[in-house]
Amino acid sequence: MPSTTPARAAAAAEPRSVYFDNAASTPLDPAVLDAMLPYLREHYGNASSQHSYGRRLRGVVETARRTIAGLLNAAPNEIFFTSGGTESDNYAAIGTIRTLGLTHAISSPLEHHAVLHTLQALERVGDIRLSYVRHDAQGRLDLNHLEELLTTHPRSFVSLMHANNELGNLNDVEAIGRLCVRHNAIFHTDTVQTMGHYRHNVRLLQNHFLVGSAHKFHGPKGTGFLYRSAGLPVQPLLHGGSQERHVRPGTENIPGIVGLAKALEIAYQGLDEHRRYVQGLKDQLIRRLQAEVEGVQFNGLSAEAEQSLYTILSVSLPPSPRNAELLSTLDLNRVAVSGGSACTSGDKAGSHVLSALGTDPDRATLRLSLSRYNTADEVEYAVAQIANLFRAELV
Repeated sequence: MPSTTPARAAAAAEPRSVYFDNAASTPLDPAVLDAMLPYLREHYGNASSQHSYGRRLRGVVETARRTIAGLLNAAPNEIFFTSGGTESDNYAAIGTIRTLGLTHAISSPLEHHAVLHTLQALERVGDIRLSYVRHDAQGRLDLNHLEELLTTHPRSFVSLMHANNELGNLNDVEAIGRLCVRHNAIFHTDTVQTMGHYRHNVRLLQNHFLVGSAHKFHGPKGTGFLYRSAGLPVQPLLHGGSQERHVRPGTENIPGIVGLAKALEIAYQGLDEHRRYVQGLKDQLIRRLQAEVEGVQFNGLSAEAEQSLYTILSVSLPPSPRNAELLSTLDLNRVAVSGGSACTSGDKAGSHVLSALGTDPDRATLRLSLSRYNTADEVEYAVAQIANLFRAELV
């Protein structure tokens, strides 16, 4: 079996630490590190150089591109290497809107800030008008409203994510894609949280753009890719080099690109097994929290197996004086979780996603996000630590 086989051996009753923040970043797969090391130690040339050192690395970059393209059923010339999801989202939105002269964009209040802030910035300078798709209290998008918006504003730029990074809600991107085709719209979907966890076949989808970030599926930080459908002209955001076919200039991050391709390859090889394993942990987590924490709830569709990403559980805890110190107390007890998205953890305004859903501000939210490296014993330990905070209050 590959090195990615889920850890099933019995763990200690009290793990040294529990990492349940995999939606923020995942541990590096040892096989990915092994693939990267030669390009950190030995193969140090520049892929744009004409000598043998450069030519070798140019071949490495193109092999990685073909690997990713093959996994997505894309053409190699549709894959562009970037620094990660944020850059890819910005490139898709800004490059497309300005190149094609689009004047209207459609998104939702639940999108990642890499999309929301980018589109809002374009609206502030007068490039576009921005409309938002309505959603219900669980975060389900109203696709009838999307069709109304597209009927009024055809040829819009539409950006709606595959899975929400805080709630785990899955959107029906195939249905959204069909609507976009019907109204001649450009469809970008942020797939940062689902890349490496679901199979994406771009020949069956109706997306013009998909994105991936290696550190979300056990690859290295600082490297990712953008899928852009062939024939769609988009101007570069940066200037100064001919790399990535004049689309994304700058010296290629060879170790990162190698690690990105290896991590996605490993993810696809074990995807079905890993999904069953991690879904089992999530189901256990839901059951144990319901049994041990009176009044626990789950935000959005997070606890619905068929409607949410299997790696994310958004937990809503009853009002308590301890809620303000919940994250720090859990950290002291060796349990690492987040209160929402890591990208907004320093934002005093709190989570824009939870605010959009109208959640009770007196209830605390924990986002527990799992990976194939987690264990059932870690679930038990984390639940015990959360429950102990509420039991202590009753004593």
